[in-house]
Amino acid sequence: MNRALVLTGGGDCPGLNAVIRAIVKRASQEKDWEIVGSYQSFNGVLWEPSEIMILTEEMVAGIHVKGGTILGTTNVGGPFAWPVKQTDGSYTNVDRSDELIRKLQLMGIDAVINIGGDGSQRISQALYEKGLNIIGVPKTIDNDLSITDFTFGFQTAVNTATEAIDKLVTTAESHNRILILEVMGRYAGWIALHSAIAGGAEVCLIPEIPYNIDIVAERVEQRFHRGKGFAIIVVAEGVKVIQDRADEHSLDEKGEGNPKLMGSATRLKEQLIATGCKGEIRETVLGHLQRGGTPIAYDRILATQFGVKAFELMLEKKFGEMVAYQHPEIISVPIKEVIKKYNYVSTTDPLIKTAKGIGISFGD
Repeated sequence: MNRALVLTGGGDCPGLNAVIRAIVKRASQEKDWEIVGSYQSFNGVLWEPSEIMILTEEMVAGIHVKGGTILGTTNVGGPFAWPVKQTDGSYTNVDRSDELIRKLQLMGIDAVINIGGDGSQRISQALYEKGLNIIGVPKTIDNDLSITDFTFGFQTAVNTATEAIDKLVTTAESHNRILILEVMGRYAGWIALHSAIAGGAEVCLIPEIPYNIDIVAERVEQRFHRGKGFAIIVVAEGVKVIQDRADEHSLDEKGEGNPKLMGSATRLKEQLIATGCKGEIRETVLGHLQRGGTPIAYDRILATQFGVKAFELMLEKKFGEMVAYQHPEIISVPIKEVIKKYNYVSTTDPLIKTAKGIGISFGD
């Protein structure tokens, strides 16, 4: 009997359960494969005792409609940076990757399918270089993995952000207010860009285009006449002011590798007030609502395609590869090529042109 380990790492994302279900259902068509899952990414393997579960068809029945992941997930630590508490209360990171590989061998694991974003796939590549048979599945609501047209979870996050804009429009119009919606997007502004177009925002601020507050204020003022009017601004959490950078607040979390970006909506509100903007301003931070809830049909389908393809790559022994969507095909690409380049929004992207064509300002 062959055994494959499935795990989910990084932030949670709508569609994770659909991938897990697809892998298990596809494996059920083979007579000599067993699928097991590790709780909280590689933690389930490295913990003592281990937390590993056999994934049966009965266990995954119907989970494709649920958000989150039945395997749990984490973006803290990892096999190459395992947090160990010191006597003084501080943490240091140790490399347990060799131990991980030995434990997988003892468990009879023939291959690993790692479902995760940029950080997770960097771990995948490093483990592959150490000889582990591993396949990557791209997951991120930020859509910031290169080579694949879309990652599952992104469209659900955009849909959530768009629904938020639709609701904000009604209250902004009723009270003649300027409403700022802060969405996720540490380094890439895909959620902000898509939802701003879909929701009809006046201003869209993304990390790739540093903004001038005076230009933003001028665009907002154009929306008001004799005290009437309203404006919707969509701002990504990682936006930068010209000659400035996004606010970074590093929290003291063990093994946490990414800085926390906070307050872009609040900062923008303060900047607009400082310019003399006369409109009444309110801000809304959408936060983790973008990660949660039921995946929309698009993401369920894409996640299912990814899961089936990942298992088939394993059968073909195409290790060190990541599943990718390049319309209209589901293909595979070397993980090392994926992590070479971050998927930023290009200033020449057709959607930027579309947004500017309907009058959306990027503050540049």
